[in-house]
Parts: sequence; structure tokens; C-alpha cells
Amino acid sequence: MDTPVLWQFTFSHFNEKARWALDYKRIAHVRRSLLPGPHLPKVMAMTGQTSVPVLIMNRETILDSTRIIGRLEHTNPAPALYPADPEQRGRALDLEEFFDEQLGPYDRQWFFDLTLDHPDYLVSGFCCEASEKERSEYRAGFPALAQLFRQRLRINPSEVEVARKMTMAALDRIESELQPSGYLVGNQFSVADLTAAALLAPLADPPEFPYRISVPAPKGVIEVRESIAARPAIRYVREMYRRHRGRSAEVRE
Repeated sequence: MDTPVLWQFTFSHFNEKARWALDYKRIAHVRRSLLPGPHLPKVMAMTGQTSVPVLIMNRETILDSTRIIGRLEHTNPAPALYPADPEQRGRALDLEEFFDEQLGPYDRQWFFDLTLDHPDYLVSGFCCEASEKERSEYRAGFPALAQLFRQRLRINPSEVEVARKMTMAALDRIESELQPSGYLVGNQFSVADLTAAALLAPLADPPEFPYRISVPAPKGVIEVRESIAARPAIRYVREMYRRHRGRSAEVRE
């Protein structure tokens, strides 16, 4: 059986969601890191679409972090991310969908608004595993890529304000859903917790996030992180990382 291959961006919260699931289930896998923008021809040729993560496993090509987790639950059910109880499982999947749709796109949009004028910071995040030549070329071409990102992510003042409000509403939702156990569903870690924590990683900045940026964060990012650091939802995210992020299951080719 071939080793699963995860095509990913290093600094991406939806990619972190899939990566965390592989690590949590201790599934040995190869990671192939792409650079946003230049990734398009490769991923289009492989999938007919433009987004990552993409998991190649058992000769099957699986797109999208939610589908990847669903497939992993089928092939590697332990440790489980879907609760065994049907009612709790339904609630966990509903929360996963909520965070996928009502948080992930919006905190990404807000975060890029805070960082696109700071190319050294983003290049450091995207190029964690790139060669010096690749890093240099990517930095040189970043101004043009930044314009592409602004268009694709609809980064303008009115849309970014909506994104900020949606992100804050998602924090409210987490705080309203938290159980006495410290988890969102029942008494154990589930796909709901993994999704909420992974998608908030850029704002919560947990030390266990596997790819660290060597350049100091821009002032705007620091101010936002400081403004929400005391919120129970952010403390929860950091606690989920502390308890459950664990070590990498990546293997080298």
C-alpha cells in the first residue's frame, strides 16, 4: 500500500485541519508543500480544481478538509473524531459545517487584510519548506500575487468589516456551545473541536502550530490577537492545541 500524500500549503488553516487529522490518527503520510499562486497549474492538473488540501490515499484523490476527515474516519476509525452517539455525532458534524462555512472563509479574509501589505511575513509563512531560490523568487513576485489575493478574497473595507463581524460571531458561538467538559460536544475531543481550533489558529497563534513564521507579526495582527486573547474561545483554541495537537505523523520520502 502506498504512503498517503498530502498536498498542502504550510500556512493555511484549512490545510491545518486536514494535517491535524492525519497526525491525530497517527497516519504516516508524506507532505508536499506548494506555494499559493504558483500551485495553480499543479493542482488543476491533478484535480481539475484550484484548492488544497488534497490527499492521495489508496490511489484515491480526496479534495477538501471535511471530505478528507470523513475518509480517514472510514479507513482509520480510531482514535475517532466522530462521536459514537448518533445525536452527538450529528451535532459535531453540524458544528464542523458551521465553522467551515461561517468562520474559515471570514477569518482568512480578515487575516489577509492585516498581512498582505507585509510580504516578508507572509512569504516566511508560505515558504517554510521552500528552497532559498524558491523563497527569493516568490518574494520578488509577491506584489503581483498580493493583487490576485485581494481580488480572489474580496479584500476591501466593507467586506473585511463583514469578515471581522462573522469571526467574532463564531467566537460567540464557540463560547455558547462549550460544555463543562471543555469540549464542544460531549466529553471528548471531536471533529467539532479540531475544526474550530484549526480554523482559528491564525488568530489564536498556538505555539503547537507546526509551521512557525520567523518574521515578527505585523502590528495589526498583534493588536487583534491581543484584543481577543482573554476571550474564552481563544483560550479554548489554545487548550485544544495543547492537549491534542501532538507530534507529526509526516514521513520523509
